Amino acid sequence: MHVAILTFQGFNELDSLVALGILNRIKKPHWRVSLCCPEPAVTSMNGVVVHAQSRLEEAATADAVIVGSGIKTREVVADASLMASLRLDPARQLIAAQCSGTLVLAKLGLLGAVPACTDLTTRPWVQEAGVEVLNQPFFAAGNVATAGGCMASPYLAAWIIARLEGEPAARAALHYVAPVGEKEAYVDLAMRNIAPYYLPSSPDLAQADATGDARPLHAAVSNVGG
Repeated sequence: MHVAILTFQGFNELDSLVALGILNRIKKPHWRVSLCCPEPAVTSMNGVVVHAQSRLEEAATADAVIVGSGIKTREVVADASLMASLRLDPARQLIAAQCSGTLVLAKLGLLGAVPACTDLTTRPWVQEAGVEVLNQPFFAAGNVATAGGCMASPYLAAWIIARLEGEPAARAALHYVAPVGEKEAYVDLAMRNIAPYYLPSSPDLAQADATGDARPLHAAVSNVGG
């Protein structure tokens, strides 16, 4: 199972690295999380240099993709060659975007008439692309999710974990990173934000087991990257 976090030049560390840390709370042999970059190394908006763990071509075969944000996102969407290399498909992948990453999804035509979340700076650009922007931290429709605000990145990570490994795994990952003395309240708040969206509405995808609990949605996406 491969989760690719698209990380471009000028990336926001809180988006890419917080999601990376939470997603890596899943300690299973089949589980892989990578910073997926267009170049061998990228430099963050604050000068932090990270080395790519996978390249953009691999995003097409990942089971889940997070499009991170950064100060150069408008340059990313203006780069026709780079955008053409992003062959994402919500029919077989979970696709999530953080802040200005939502603009990437809008320009790729992956949002359509579906509303989305983004940060305040990116909001007018997403609206210009014809997408309604919601005043909330997280929203998902089917296999596509968006989040607004740097500290909403745990919601995207938890949504992906809940979809691929089940709600208990998502709660456990959030509980580990939550502040001491606030863990239960933090996890409950996060799960309230994502709970309406972590199971798809299709009965073919969201079947309940004999106990009435929804099963992990391994069947919801193709396991092409793991």
